[in-house]
Amino acid sequence: MNVHNSLISKYFPAIALLLLLFWQTPALSRSNPCISDNCVIINGGGENSMTRETARQDREEWNAQRDLRNKINKRKEKRFEEYENDIDNEDACLKNFNLNAYWEPKTKRCLDVNTGRPINPK
Repeated sequence: MNVHNSLISKYFPAIALLLLLFWQTPALSRSNPCISDNCVIINGGGENSMTRETARQDREEWNAQRDLRNKINKRKEKRFEEYENDIDNEDACLKNFNLNAYWEPKTKRCLDVNTGRPINPK
């Protein structure tokens, strides 16, 4: 039994290498079936009237949706600018030297503690 174990341990790497080579050879030959000159290209690269028509329809749809995309982008920019202005106003209110000023998060305004009137923090 010891002799069999030593033979297996000696020849195992060679057997594994041969097994991998025999396994990969058919896979590599299937990856490029056009090795010789007998390859036939069907459809001339994929250009036909149907692909051109679908491409034209896709362009029309893309152009038709351009206005909608622009409106959505403008709305997102407007919301971002409002959010950015609110953050800037809050920072200005909190850094204000007026001790009676505080930031009201619900109304997003800088108010006076005593009167409740808006303060312009600058």
